[in-house]
Amino acid sequence: MNISERKVYRRILGPVYDNEKENWRILTTKEIYAIVKKPTITETISLNRLLWLGHTQRIEENRIPESVLYMNLETTRLRGRPRNIWQDEVREGGRIGGGEGGRKKYITVRNGRSS
Repeated sequence: MNISERKVYRRILGPVYDNEKENWRILTTKEIYAIVKKPTITETISLNRLLWLGHTQRIEENRIPESVLYMNLETTRLRGRPRNIWQDEVREGGRIGGGEGGRKKYITVRNGRSS
């Protein structure tokens, strides 16, 4: 996903003229992120997953999103490499964001409450 995002940014920002080599060149990844100053699409998706997890933990237990989050389907897995499940992705995002406490702190700060 990051590759296609950078491809779009390169198309929007266009080539730059290099005075030292006296020719046009495309922007490097670091130059793109220095100009754009926004989180990447994968970071945005990870943060939205954490926000949704916080939402489902706050709602009542008898609502559908809460029951689906903790549902365990008794099915056999397919052969080959195991697929990533949603909970694994959220756990990974929590580790990047500072572990269990970091995730809780992020969710409460995002909602306007200080922890």
